[in-house]
Amino acid sequence: MPFEDPTLERHFKGHKDAVTCADFSPNRKQLASGSVDKSLMIWNLAPKARAFRFIGHQDVITGVQFSPFGKLVATSSKDRTVRLWTPSMKGESTVFKAHTAAVRSVAFSHDGQRLVTASDDKSVKVWSVHRQCFVYSLSQHTNWVRCARFSPDGRLIASCGDDRSVRLWDTSTKHCINCFTDYGESATFVDFNSSGTCIASSGADSTLKIWDLRTNKLIQHYQVHSARINSFSFHPSNNYLISGSSDSTVKILDLLEGRLIYTLHGHKGAVITVAFSRGGDLFASGGADSQVLMWRTNFDTKPYQDVLQQHSRRATPDPPPHLADIHPRGPHLHHSQPTTVQVSSRGQTHPLEVLSGHPSSVDSILRHIVQQLDILTQTVSVLEERLTLTEDKLKECLVHQSQILKDVRSSGERRRRTDSDEADGSPVHFTGGQPHPQL
Repeated sequence: MPFEDPTLERHFKGHKDAVTCADFSPNRKQLASGSVDKSLMIWNLAPKARAFRFIGHQDVITGVQFSPFGKLVATSSKDRTVRLWTPSMKGESTVFKAHTAAVRSVAFSHDGQRLVTASDDKSVKVWSVHRQCFVYSLSQHTNWVRCARFSPDGRLIASCGDDRSVRLWDTSTKHCINCFTDYGESATFVDFNSSGTCIASSGADSTLKIWDLRTNKLIQHYQVHSARINSFSFHPSNNYLISGSSDSTVKILDLLEGRLIYTLHGHKGAVITVAFSRGGDLFASGGADSQVLMWRTNFDTKPYQDVLQQHSRRATPDPPPHLADIHPRGPHLHHSQPTTVQVSSRGQTHPLEVLSGHPSSVDSILRHIVQQLDILTQTVSVLEERLTLTEDKLKECLVHQSQILKDVRSSGERRRRTDSDEADGSPVHFTGGQPHPQL
């Protein structure tokens, strides 16, 4: 089964200004993007399906993310608010008056119960999704906070900002448990890998670094871009990472081998956002040219050992190590000969050689897996709705019970006062509307 270069699948035009953020829905049927034009676009990926434009923010949209079950879309904005949208034709939204300055990022916890936001007011805040209320704040950054993300298990939050630091927070104690200060300029983006054992962060100094959280050591350091890195995304397998930069390129890194394998030229101007789909077979990029490009990865079409042989990296490759076990082989892991893929103005990718695709049997298996995942997603969504209804009914019961207890206490107090009046032996006779004791 041959190994293929990444290919440009589709490009979406609808924004009137730079695209700042993008995210795939969990079922891979929609792609959301936010822009400097203050609008949220929901692109339906089915052929000839309509796109939805949602208007509500009063300033640049800086972040977007689907909830884990795809029922909501969260956006952050320079208008100091966060909105929760329903990604359907109605486009209803709920507004959180989140911060006292621009909100730079928003992200769901992996159970969908909470949101974390980062802001120019130097704080990171956590919010309850169902109760739609503020929970707590983390405030040790000394400058603008550019990005914040939950770990997969929800026990940690990573944040980074213009104070040139990456901070790690314990969500139970609300304390900063680690601080990485290896950047000469602003730290622009941060995220956990899917296993939660590592975090990566990028900087305005064009570097990308990966730390092992179990040892708190820097294990990989890449300097493959020639300008600021604005965004990156881990592949779900943790074997690859894509990054977008102001140098107008998207780079694909092989994290197992610790080297750059592809440079993609599709945008005219800075690449501001990149994001893998949940399955890892697609990724999106958005940039200053107002376009959203959707790419197919193609690098999961062969076992990893075959990929190594395809690129002649080793004569006899060892079994692929876990990401957390990789250590730098030099000061900068960027001495490689990557493949460059050019995209023409017509949106077509020109690979280095013509290669065949998946056999039909594999396509059939993949379609079956996608169908099963859709069923599971729908089931979880139904359970989530039932849980929300149960929570609402429980809240009503508690309010009703509280009112009953209050009435019982009031009735008891009145009874005690009446008993006290009867016990003093002085009957009360009412005349002229005023009570007087009878002599």
